[in-house]
Amino acid sequence: MIGTIVNVITVVVGGSIGLLLNKKLPQRYIRIFFQVIGIFTLFLGFSMALKTTHVLHMIMALITGAVIGEALNLEQRMEQLGDRLKTRLKLGNEKFTDGLLTAFLLYCMGSLTILGAIEEGMGGSPRLLLIKSLMDGVSSIALASGLGIGVLFSAIPLLIYQGGITLLAMFFGEFFPAMYVTELSAVGGILLIGLGIDILDIKKMKVMNMLPALVMIVILLWLWPEFGI
Repeated sequence: MIGTIVNVITVVVGGSIGLLLNKKLPQRYIRIFFQVIGIFTLFLGFSMALKTTHVLHMIMALITGAVIGEALNLEQRMEQLGDRLKTRLKLGNEKFTDGLLTAFLLYCMGSLTILGAIEEGMGGSPRLLLIKSLMDGVSSIALASGLGIGVLFSAIPLLIYQGGITLLAMFFGEFFPAMYVTELSAVGGILLIGLGIDILDIKKMKVMNMLPALVMIVILLWLWPEFGI
């Protein structure tokens, strides 16, 4: 869990720096930060998605996952949870929930999250998660400068999600085929493309409602592993 713990620390430290800069940076610098993050998120998403070897599995996972997420209304539930947390902690930041959700998706959907957590969980080096920690720390500076303290609170779901994958890999990693990791990362790449579009204000995307696709891709690969296109 060393990699995940370091990752959480860098997000909190980077986010704290971003909060300090928020009071000093002109709005045009914050705007250009978000444009850079949005473009990079698109690049990262496309590079991950194009590695798939099971396109039909991906499409089916995204469709069924989005339907499930929409039925459960995950995005609205997360927004309500974020609003309740903001109210309970008496935080006045109106972008608290946006910061929490955007940072969580950006930090947790990348291939480094899955690959790094599995590698460390199976007894390997935490080097991938340490590289990711550096990237997330820099990103959190820009995100917190524009979206506020919600970015710092994204460290909590990051710890649960990434740490959970590491613990699962400790016990079940040897039964987890490499194909699953690749396709999980590919579906995560599609979600990052949606997030990039959202960050750039091109169109509002309900990326949170698409999260069940990450579960559906594993189920579909388990049911029809040989059907790859």
